[in-house]
Order: sequence, then structure tokens, then C-alpha cells
Amino acid sequence: MPALLSTVPIRRLSVVTLFAAASWSLAACAGDTTGEHATAGRAAPATAVAGTALAMRDTVIDATIEASGVAEPALRATLSTKLMGTVTAVLVHEGDRVRAGQPLVRIDARDLTAKSAQVGASMADAEAMQRDAARQVARFRALYADSAATRAQLDAAETGLARADAAVRAAGAAAGELDAVRSYATITAPFSGMITMRAVDPGSFAAPGAPLLAIEDASTLRLRVSAAGDAVRRVARGQALAAVIDGAPVTATVEGIVPAGAGNLFTINATVGNRDGARRSGSAASVSIPVGEQRVLLVPNGAVVREGDLTGVVIRTAAGDERRWVQLGAVGATHTIVTSGLRAGDTIVVPTATRRAPAAS
Repeated sequence: MPALLSTVPIRRLSVVTLFAAASWSLAACAGDTTGEHATAGRAAPATAVAGTALAMRDTVIDATIEASGVAEPALRATLSTKLMGTVTAVLVHEGDRVRAGQPLVRIDARDLTAKSAQVGASMADAEAMQRDAARQVARFRALYADSAATRAQLDAAETGLARADAAVRAAGAAAGELDAVRSYATITAPFSGMITMRAVDPGSFAAPGAPLLAIEDASTLRLRVSAAGDAVRRVARGQALAAVIDGAPVTATVEGIVPAGAGNLFTINATVGNRDGARRSGSAASVSIPVGEQRVLLVPNGAVVREGDLTGVVIRTAAGDERRWVQLGAVGATHTIVTSGLRAGDTIVVPTATRRAPAAS
């Protein structure tokens, strides 16, 4: 009988490497080894299985937990107006892409035209009074210098000029306010993005604060996931975390960690670049949060036996080969974590027909 290969000491591995190398947790052997469990969870004894025997051993990995959430656009805005009036034009539809500053909705602002005339007249009147007050001040200063006017008369003229200056400034402020309000008659895009909601059509009545359109920029996605306080201790702003959006692996950068407002939960905000638009906002997402080291048992995927919902492996014992049902954890490209049903020292058999060639270490 061929001699057993030497058993490799416990190795510390990252989760990424864990499922990329076949030699992480297993020491190959070609003969029988002992290490039987209690009979619970075993199937009936079977004949010897052709394959390679592997002695199970513990492997230390950098463990993670998966926190689920949703991929949301980093920029999102609901557009409204401060005016009350009739919508005269809606220039976009849902799904349209727009650029920053592009007109989107126009609202009837004829009443602002009348107010503009009033403000203009007030400005002209204030400026006329200012000019007259300035002339009066100049005249009284000359008279006062010639002792032809009293100090009280000069003070009154200068006070009149100050009031005229204030009236001009007030008229200018009213004109500026009117211009600001007039800007709400045309709703423009605050940033480049896509229209995701259209709540009005031409003829609709717009009220202050009522939603008109919604726009989002999904060139950067934000992932929001929640985890317990113990789980987020090893997470810091700027840290890169492995994540998955709609089944595709990505790298997320931690933006911040804030209390979730419920028990001992914290929310991790992480961003993912999406300039090419390959990932859709609103997709299901998950983030791998590092939680420290963990000892696990790994078996090659080819050693796993499936029967309906049951999963098991073939155990080699002194009494012969037998199937044992086990519980599996994370499944990788080459190896699977076994969470229960096996222990270090057990020997499993990788059937020859399904065995995969080990990856280079």
C-alpha cells in the first residue's frame, strides 16, 4: 500500500485564496487512516471507492460575513418648484438622459411679469429720489460753507440722501428676489443623469414643494448594509471590501460607518464606480465584512456527494468506505467549507471520476 504523504501544518489563508488553491486544507494520502465519528449521520457501509484519500486538517482563514443591501445611485434628487402655477411644458420623459443645466419643465409665470413691471417702477422712483437728494446735499453743503445755511439744514439733506440710497438698495433687492423666483419657472437638471420619475404633464397644476420630476446619477453606486457592532470594528473609511452587485463581483470603497438607530446595528456606506453603467441601481447587493480569523475544514468540490437536498462525503475508515452526510458552508470555485459532520483527522475520498486537478499553490 502506498505510504501516506506528510501532513502539512495548519496554514493561515485569506478568503480569496481559500477557494483558488486546492492544497489549502487537505493532505493527500493513498491508504486508510482512522478517525471515525459516532455512527450518527452515516449512511450504510459501502464498497471501497476508487479515488484519492485526503486527510482532513484545520485551516485558519480570514473569515467574513455577508451583509445584504441594495445598490443605490450616489446622486438622486426630486425636483419641485416654489411657484404656484400651470405647467406649460414637460421637455423630458422617464428614462431620458439629461445634462446638468438642461431645461426640464416650464411653468406659467405671467404673474411674475406684472410684478417685474412693479419692481422696475419702484427702482426708477428710488433712483430719481436718490438723484434729487444728492443734488440737495451738494447745494446745502455749498450754502453751509458760505454760512448761508444752518447745520441742521445740511444734516436734514444728508439724511434724505441716506434714505434715498436705502430705497435704491431695497428696490434692487426686490428685483433680485423676483429674478430668483422667476428661475423656478424653468426647472433645470441639477446634475447629469437619467429621469426616473415624471409626475406632471402640460396643463397640470404645480404647487410649491410638490414633486415634478426625479433624476438620478448612477455613475457611482452607494451600497448600504447593516451589521452588528462587533462586525464593523475592523472596517474603516477608505477600506476596500469585496462586494457583489446583481451576481457580479465588485470592489467597494467604504465611505462611512454610522449608527443604524436600531439596537447594536451600524450602517456601512460603500461606493462602487459605475461609469460604464454596467450595474443597475436598485439591484440586490452584498458586502463581505471581515470579522477576524476562523478555523475551518475544506473539502474539494469533487468530493461532495449530493442526493436531493442532502450533501455528504465518502469517509474511509478501518471498516471500509462509507458515506456521511455533512453540512456545507461557503462554496468556492475549487473547495467548500464543511461546517458540521467532519473533524480534523477524518479521511475522505475524492472519487477518481470527479476529482479536479489541484491548482498551483
